[in-house]
Amino acid sequence: MVSKLQALLTRPFMPAVFFFVGVGYDTLTLTRIDRLQDNLILLLYLTLLGALIVLQGRDDIRRLAGEAGPDRPTWVRWVGTAYAHAPMAIQFLLGGLFSAYAIFYFRSASLTGSAVFFGFLVGLLVANEFLKSKLSNIMVVLGLYATVCFSFLTFFLPVMTGVMNTWIFLVGAALTVGVVVRVVRLVAKNNPAWTPRHTAKTTWPALAAIGLLVGLYFLNWIPPVPLSMKFGGVYHEVRRAGDRFELTFEKRWYQFWKRSDHPYPADEPVYCFTAVFAPVKLATTIHHHWYYRAPGSGAYVHADKIPIQIAGGREGGYRAVTFKQRLDPGDWRVDVETEDGRVLGRVRFRVEPMVGRPLNLVTLQY
Repeated sequence: MVSKLQALLTRPFMPAVFFFVGVGYDTLTLTRIDRLQDNLILLLYLTLLGALIVLQGRDDIRRLAGEAGPDRPTWVRWVGTAYAHAPMAIQFLLGGLFSAYAIFYFRSASLTGSAVFFGFLVGLLVANEFLKSKLSNIMVVLGLYATVCFSFLTFFLPVMTGVMNTWIFLVGAALTVGVVVRVVRLVAKNNPAWTPRHTAKTTWPALAAIGLLVGLYFLNWIPPVPLSMKFGGVYHEVRRAGDRFELTFEKRWYQFWKRSDHPYPADEPVYCFTAVFAPVKLATTIHHHWYYRAPGSGAYVHADKIPIQIAGGREGGYRAVTFKQRLDPGDWRVDVETEDGRVLGRVRFRVEPMVGRPLNLVTLQY
């Protein structure tokens, strides 16, 4: 039985099986981005990953210096014995972190604006399954470590402070630089042969990764975590009934998938309803940014931008409504944006003349 199990685990398709099982498990178990247990697990992964990088780096230095024998410290001999398994442990920790981030950032992303960053994360998640041979290179590992540290601080700092702005993001960048420098110093500790040139050569991939992420932020290509849009649509009427909202829209008996109005009749008032999740402590401003594209036109143009103050904590998201009337026929969309212009989600609909056509209106509660 044991030999059969070992043979199965060595099959070429098993890494792909473990990959999809791991991502599926994270998808089901990772719930709220402000859940303390999930964040503590991610923080533990980061701590263990940093410790492994330090131990592996110090052992590499000793190997290059030709230090060996029983006079080596016990922990160094232990690392030497386990050296062949260190890349596997690093690979496991990186995979767990990238999987969690891909899920959290996907929930917060409008792929029209954040496809590059989300593709970058997913690419690293998939590439990690094939990087085992490269994970003994401290430069490669430090670059990946900087990426997972910065990605964590990008949402963890707003969750802990209740503040979400450019300065908090840059604080996360500075903390990541500090963590990387500290790891490199621990690797080089008590090694007289280590020079500033070694430090620069070792850290430049990590600093390049941090610079890339800062650049993506200012291009508005990083999703606005820890915010995420849970629901959105346009309706004929929105009324509050106790703790719930009643959303009225047109739906035929066969349109079982429909939860919003599209197309929408011209000359009718339009309510845009959205629910945006935010962590418990976070209070911020979002905008309903209305755009219009006339028939035959190729581009959307600005129509209106309405600020909305939201507060965090509700599982289903903070619910907000904006209202417009007498919309011109054509294509419309409402971008749900943060204060710095990053898109949380998008509601699209088309306005058409429907004079004399009876409306079959139903009500959805949210």
